[in-house]
Amino acid sequence: MKKQGIIGTIITCLVAIIAIAVIFYPQVPSQPLAIDTYASEESVSTLSDYINDFSFDLYQRLNINNNENLFFSPYSIFVALAMTYEGSSNDTAEEMKNVLQFPQNNETLLCSFGRIYNLLNQHKEYTLSTANALWTQEGYPFLLNYLNFIDNYYMGKATDVDFSNAEIAAQEINQWVEKHTNGKIKDFLAGSDIHPLTKLILTNAIYFKGDWLYQFNREYTNELDFKISPDKTVKVPMMSLSGAELNYTENDYVQILEMPYKGEELSMIIVLPKENNITDVEKIINRDVLNSWLGSFSQTNVDVSLPKFTMETEYRLKEYLIDMGMQIPFTMDADFSGMTGNQDLYIEKVIHKAFVEVNEEGTEAAGATSVHVVLKSIPQSVIFNADHPFMFLIQHKETGTILFIGKVTNP
Repeated sequence: MKKQGIIGTIITCLVAIIAIAVIFYPQVPSQPLAIDTYASEESVSTLSDYINDFSFDLYQRLNINNNENLFFSPYSIFVALAMTYEGSSNDTAEEMKNVLQFPQNNETLLCSFGRIYNLLNQHKEYTLSTANALWTQEGYPFLLNYLNFIDNYYMGKATDVDFSNAEIAAQEINQWVEKHTNGKIKDFLAGSDIHPLTKLILTNAIYFKGDWLYQFNREYTNELDFKISPDKTVKVPMMSLSGAELNYTENDYVQILEMPYKGEELSMIIVLPKENNITDVEKIINRDVLNSWLGSFSQTNVDVSLPKFTMETEYRLKEYLIDMGMQIPFTMDADFSGMTGNQDLYIEKVIHKAFVEVNEEGTEAAGATSVHVVLKSIPQSVIFNADHPFMFLIQHKETGTILFIGKVTNP
C-alpha cells in the first residue's frame, strides 16, 4: 500500500508539473522563432500598413487588363524584396525604401517582421505557414553579417548551390517551394531562369488552408449564370449559404462581406459592386477606403451566393516594380554592397506564382516569390541563328549606298 501511495504521489506530481508547463509555456514552437523582442502592437500595425499600401499599388499595376483574373500574394513579394533591400545601399536603398516605405536596420520594424512570421507559423484551426530561404552561389563571398541578419530577422537560411548547373539548382529550389506550398506550386523556376552570372536567389513561400466557419452545403451548389460583363454570361458552379450571421456593410456603390474561417483569426473580405462595374471600385480602393468599410461592419443575417473557383497565376514583376519607382536596383548602377562589400550585383528578375481554390469547405491558397540577384558583367552574347529565310544587303560604308540587296529562302 505504501508503495502504491508513493507511486500515486509521483504521478500526481508529474501531472502537476505538466499542467504548470502548459500554463506558463503554452506554445512550444515546432520550429525556431524569428527575433521579435522589440515588436509592439503599434509597430506590427505600421508594418502591416506598409504591406497593404504595397498590395494596392501593385494590384493597380498588374490589373492592366481588368477583364482577366488576378491573384497574387503581396506579403510574399514584399518579404522577398525586403530581404533584398536589407543588402542594398545608397540610391539603390533609397529607391527600394520609397516603394517598400520602411527604413533599413530599424530594429523595431525588423522585430515586427519577426512577430508576423511567428504569428503566421502557429498551428491553429487552420493551416498557415510562411518560409524564407537564400540560395547562394557556392564559393561566392557574401558577407557573413548579411547572411546572419536575414537568418535572424527573416528566418532565411542560406544554402549553397551551383548556379552554373542551372537545371539542378532550379530543381533544388523547386523542391523547397513545393514543400512549403504543400505541393500547390510545382516547377516554380525553369533552368532558363538561372545562368552562371546568378549569384543569389531569395525566395519566400506562403501557404494557407482554412475551412469556412459557416460551410456551404454541396447539395445547394448549382450551375448558374455569372455575368462576366453587362452583356455576357457564363455558367459556373454557384455555392449557396442561407441565414448566416456575418459582418456586412454597404453603401450606394458596393456591398462588403466578411467570410470568417474556423478559428476566426482569418477571413475573406468580398467587395461586390452593386452594378457590374468592378473597374469603378478598383479606381477608388486603397488601404484607407478598405479600413473605412471594415470599420462600418455590423453583424447581419446574410444569404450568400459565391462561385467556386480555382486560379493559378504567374507574374514577372520587373517592369511593374520599375514603374513603382524601383529602377536603379535593376540596372548596372545598383548598389548591393551590403551583401558582398562590393557593388558587383543587381536584380535581374522577380518571379511570383500563386494558387487559390475556393470551394464549399473553405479556401486553399499558396504563393511563392523569387528575387534573382546576378553579377554585373559584359552583356551576354546574343544568339544569331540564321536557320530560316532572311534578307541581306551589301552597302558602301562611306556613302551608305546599298549596292546589293537580296533574300535567302532556300540556300
